Amino acid sequence: MTVVPPTDPAAFEFFNEIGIIDQLAGTIFERAMPQGLTRAQFTVLNHFVRLGHKERSPAQLASAFQVTRPTMTSTLARMARDGLVVIRDDPADGRAKLVSITDKGRAAREAAIAAMAPLAPMLDAVIDPDELAAMLPVLRRVRIALDTARD
Repeated sequence: MTVVPPTDPAAFEFFNEIGIIDQLAGTIFERAMPQGLTRAQFTVLNHFVRLGHKERSPAQLASAFQVTRPTMTSTLARMARDGLVVIRDDPADGRAKLVSITDKGRAAREAAIAAMAPLAPMLDAVIDPDELAAMLPVLRRVRIALDTARD
């Protein structure tokens, strides 16, 4: 007997595929990352570089990553201990902190990206470079829409 999968709405299938890809790619990425750098730490470093290295408060970072403040504070404390970020008092609010990426943090991000280079042939085998270039603007629009909707 042939099992016919249910016909789910296209939007569900879209997000389901992204979720599965995220899980699979995340595992591959974690295995390829330089020793001592976690996926959570990489995403914080990448956030700083992607947004132009601007200082952020731990609360802003927790909101951006949709994690609790204690979770972000713990991640940032380990990153500061390892010299990847600097945490300083906010001069405008003595109770608040500001976080910025360091040169060592930028170098760790670049090393993580370089560690992913051997995985490029796997992607090249299933997606033509022109298809990939065409997909990126669509994915960015979806990310921007989802980011806007959560605020």
